Amino acid sequence: MEKDGGEHIIEAIGKCRIVIRDGAVMEVGDPVIADCPLAKRFAYPIPAITKEAVKANIEHRIKSFGMCTERRVVTDYREFVGFGASELLSFGIHTGLIDAAVLACDGAGTVIATSPELVQGIGGRMSGLVSTCPIPAVMNRIEEHGGVILDRQTARIDQPAGVDLAVVRKFNRIAVTVADPQTAEQIRSVHPDTLIVAVHVSGLSPDSARRLVAVSDIVTSCASRPIREIAGAGALVQAGTAIPVFAMTQKGKHLIVEKMAQSPDPFLVKTTKLPVSGDAQPHPLV
Repeated sequence: MEKDGGEHIIEAIGKCRIVIRDGAVMEVGDPVIADCPLAKRFAYPIPAITKEAVKANIEHRIKSFGMCTERRVVTDYREFVGFGASELLSFGIHTGLIDAAVLACDGAGTVIATSPELVQGIGGRMSGLVSTCPIPAVMNRIEEHGGVILDRQTARIDQPAGVDLAVVRKFNRIAVTVADPQTAEQIRSVHPDTLIVAVHVSGLSPDSARRLVAVSDIVTSCASRPIREIAGAGALVQAGTAIPVFAMTQKGKHLIVEKMAQSPDPFLVKTTKLPVSGDAQPHPLV
């Protein structure tokens, strides 16, 4: 394979469809949202979401940590969002609440990560990965840090198969990230004890949001209005107000509350009706 070769498709920053080929941004779709408080806090901030700003942000990711290239950095110890999916799963592995996290990584496809730094390195700066192609150097790096690649030949993204493999490998406390209700329902039906974390949910229809929430333990809200309304109404815990993260089950609640308990940061704890919205929200919600 040529250096930085192959095509990768992601959805990022306002649900833009972005095509990266041979280490260069080839296409950027029209953004669905215009403003996001999280995007303003990126390492390369986006004050207003435009195609030009999105392209510049993605190019910065490629340059800074090698996203979608053979230079991809796969480990990190920094928290980017206090209760983001990768931060929660990284914490879960660190504390032993989880022993394997099934994730999607550019250049590798579905991966079983077994260390906090690998979870954070893969997921902390990754947006919604639609498709990718195999990059041997990236897969080798993941395996050197204890990760397991589902399919080295195709780098396919197949979260149910990733959970199947984690079970075969004798992991007992497995977590997985999913982005659609069909995948979540399949995993829940076959492996009911899996901790399911719903991510990249912007643009889901109310019916799809309802189905996804019904089988998830933790749901990130992204810029989704249906998720805020449906998950918020039934959540046991909400973390954050700008981009809320909802715990839908006791297992999800325990992970969030335990992360709070072990954090040195101050928290306001209050019994209230959920969801709670802050002044800063993505605009528009979709």
